Amino acid sequence: MYDVEPAAESPQTEIYNRLWMSIAERKLRPGTRLKEEQLAEIFSASRARVRHALTALERDGLVTLVPHRGAFVAQPSIDEARDIFFARRIIEAPLAARLCEIATPAILDRLQAHVDQERQARQQGDTRAAIRLSGGFHLLIGEVAGSPYLGEVLRDLVSRTSLIVAMYQSRSQADCGPDEHAEIVAAIRARDTARARHLMDDHIDHLERKLDLDNGEEPSMDLKELLA
Repeated sequence: MYDVEPAAESPQTEIYNRLWMSIAERKLRPGTRLKEEQLAEIFSASRARVRHALTALERDGLVTLVPHRGAFVAQPSIDEARDIFFARRIIEAPLAARLCEIATPAILDRLQAHVDQERQARQQGDTRAAIRLSGGFHLLIGEVAGSPYLGEVLRDLVSRTSLIVAMYQSRSQADCGPDEHAEIVAAIRARDTARARHLMDDHIDHLERKLDLDNGEEPSMDLKELLA
């Protein structure tokens, strides 16, 4: 699952993490207005703390702050979407290859357990859990590959991917599923570096191909329409 909440966190960190999770799980869609007063009430926090969290989310590219209008969930462009997938290919395929060399039995068990949870969520029709676990698999790859920095970069890329899917999804079940993840884990378990790299590359390509990014017009997300 998404691992974004430390054991003890400040109020603004809690607000940040809760909003990040809601964006990653696509509860908050691109263009959604985030009213400070409503968030302050929801989190029983001051507007100053809410504003601090929103500013941090803006730095991470997940929120847009519009002068005199407020905060909105970000709306990535088609070019940004392509860049995100390009970056994910550069990072995730080598991480999968690295795991072929360093994965311990405990790491392999964690990866397999995660895939099993994904499959169970799909079988039970739990869409929310399936979305959460689907993105969480990629975060887990970053975590167990032993690179905290790349793990943080990947965390940002996965959350931005959620916005992209929410805007440009062209088919049902656009999330990556447990079968492709299971194949990647099997390649890592077999220490097949070339196959693990190839499967991860193909997997990310598959995610991108399911989106409508080819010469199409971006969905209308005018703020006046959203707030009408």
